[in-house]
Amino acid sequence: MTHDADDYASLSRLLNDRWSCRGFLPEQLPRDTIQRILALTQRTASWCNTQPWEVIVTAGAGTERFRRALFDHVMSRPQAHSDFPFPREYPGVYRERRRECGFQLYDSVGVQRGDREASARQGAENFRFFGAPHVAIITTPGALGVYGAVDCGAYVGNFMLAARSLGVATIAQAALAEYSGFIREHFGIGQDRQVVCGISFGFADPGHPANGFRTSRAAVDDVVRWVEE
Repeated sequence: MTHDADDYASLSRLLNDRWSCRGFLPEQLPRDTIQRILALTQRTASWCNTQPWEVIVTAGAGTERFRRALFDHVMSRPQAHSDFPFPREYPGVYRERRRECGFQLYDSVGVQRGDREASARQGAENFRFFGAPHVAIITTPGALGVYGAVDCGAYVGNFMLAARSLGVATIAQAALAEYSGFIREHFGIGQDRQVVCGISFGFADPGHPANGFRTSRAAVDDVVRWVEE
């Protein structure tokens, strides 16, 4: 079996270059650029080729209306409710990795550890989409259960890589799915579909301090167990 070293190098570069952007420029992306991202992402593999994802993409006034409405809704402090259970806890190494990411973010934007008010303000930026000009909302049919959601996860990963290949920054946001009921009502999504997550995207603001750090990755030997006999 042969392989193309250039393909491996290109994928390696995209995976290493991609990061979760938390500061966007307001500039709208050309519609053709978004269409190219969506067309490439549509090649995502799925269980029995069901392709369970349906995607709502906002632009222009549609983004601004959604941004204002969701932020105001969240600030009214309703009870959060997601279609998928959030983690019960982050035990052991998962807590350590989560804390490392959080500390890097807070350090980058000048939030002192223990300053809950400032950290809450930074967390609320999720619901402003970090200033992104576009948001994609990813949904799956409830009837397909966990495997529909798994397929949508693959779609989200490929969306972010496809975007990166065109110089577009992204951040996948489970935070938006905490308010799935509001999102369903805002966009007229049927009760038969579940909100998986959102993806905010656009051109990165290179001067935003939150874009200045990169998270680490565990070594392969930390996550892989070989069975050879």
